Amino acid sequence: MPREVRDAVVVGAGPNGLAAAVTLARAGLDVLLLEAQPTPGGGSRTVDLGLADGVRHDLCSAVHPLALASPFFAAFDLAARGVRLVVPEVSYVQPLAGRPAAVALRGLDATAERLGPDGRAFRALLGPLVAAPAATVALGLGDHRSVPAEVLSAAGLRAALTFGAGLLEQGTRAGYARFVDDAAPALLTGVAAHTIAPLPSLAAAGTALLLGALAHAPGWPVPVGGSQAISDALLADLRAHGGELRLGQEVTTWRQLPRARAYLFDTTPGALARIWGERMRPAVRRAFTRFRHGNAAAKVDYVLSGPVPWADPAVGAAGTVHVGGTRAEMTAAEQVVGRGQHAERPVVLLSDPAVTVPSREVAGRRPLWTYAHVPAGSPRDVTETVTAQIERFAPGFRDVVVASRCVPAARMAEHNPSYVGGDIAGGAVTFPRLVLGPRAADPYDGGVPGVYLCSQSTVPGPGVHGMGGWHAARRALRHRFGVAAAPDLSPGA
Repeated sequence: MPREVRDAVVVGAGPNGLAAAVTLARAGLDVLLLEAQPTPGGGSRTVDLGLADGVRHDLCSAVHPLALASPFFAAFDLAARGVRLVVPEVSYVQPLAGRPAAVALRGLDATAERLGPDGRAFRALLGPLVAAPAATVALGLGDHRSVPAEVLSAAGLRAALTFGAGLLEQGTRAGYARFVDDAAPALLTGVAAHTIAPLPSLAAAGTALLLGALAHAPGWPVPVGGSQAISDALLADLRAHGGELRLGQEVTTWRQLPRARAYLFDTTPGALARIWGERMRPAVRRAFTRFRHGNAAAKVDYVLSGPVPWADPAVGAAGTVHVGGTRAEMTAAEQVVGRGQHAERPVVLLSDPAVTVPSREVAGRRPLWTYAHVPAGSPRDVTETVTAQIERFAPGFRDVVVASRCVPAARMAEHNPSYVGGDIAGGAVTFPRLVLGPRAADPYDGGVPGVYLCSQSTVPGPGVHGMGGWHAARRALRHRFGVAAAPDLSPGA
């Protein structure tokens, strides 16, 4: 029986794998997408966990500033495809013990006014980035192999210079000198902590500057229907252009794959090395085998009978809450995790999606999404730790908890093999990794002719933005099919 033949095969149906598959199919290629899990979406899935009838939880990502800002998704036009991204007026909040919470509003000026003596310094740090959103996004989500056209203007250049100076300042202890009060540095550190890495660091500072700027333009949205809505829109477009998805298809060796001219992998570098090992160039195999994973997240999903009873009511209006206290408290907690230990009061990220999308509440029950930072591979059930940390800032929280479920870091890979040891960022978040990818040469090169890495482990890094898939697919189109022009992603094409 002849072996199946395709133009392109994509392995992994996470946001980047879906973006790569859509891009290739839009160019007229015959595309096969393989996914090991029973459901597509990777880090952008929404499922019923069985905790309460009709209540659905987001498995990993829940709030999507990068999807709203992504050039790939802008061209794809999620809104025209029926995906509603609701942007709250309060992007994120940092509760502080014994004092009002630090609040990041959509408006930068309004946010700065609430920060008192640090308002002017906060505005100076983020203002040029907010004023040039296209340049800021290009700096953060580009392939980092050329100068983005978006920075070649007065506003773009100012944003680039501000971004560079901010990296050096906020990525070191020098950043502590900018502010005199606790609120502003707590806001920035809560965003920086998304890296799940020791603080301060250049990578964490870059994350704080990019996501912090996006909080004010265009905002941090929550999808109606959950994160799955984004994946479903991509999958519908893939099928409309002739692509095929096969679920439950775990790939452990290249011998399982159909013949194709291009293979794109939304996997970790280590997984790619295992699949193609003996055929990979030795230098690439060594780099991928040595690729380092970072610290982890342990997920705790709750069902609540009502809103979280925050001590400061302002917290209850936020789409995202960073629970960790002051910059000093969060820095200390992340350093403990970096030493391979559990912090008594870990950094906790929290989202109550029904605040922004009321339809997420069903029959008086609402989902609460949280995860805590823990050491890689931790088997610990952190439900009580997370509950106690929330109770610090929301007395009576336990009284509204109807049900809960913890997925320890050691088990996160069960629903997404790329989350090695609970590393949901696809690798240790360091500045070289975000700029260079898993190796200093072409970050999408899989070490075998026609094989490409397109996951969040490569440039530009973690997040639901599709840019890793878009960049890798564009390279595959040029190198393997002689297609130089980017395919039209618009709904009518």
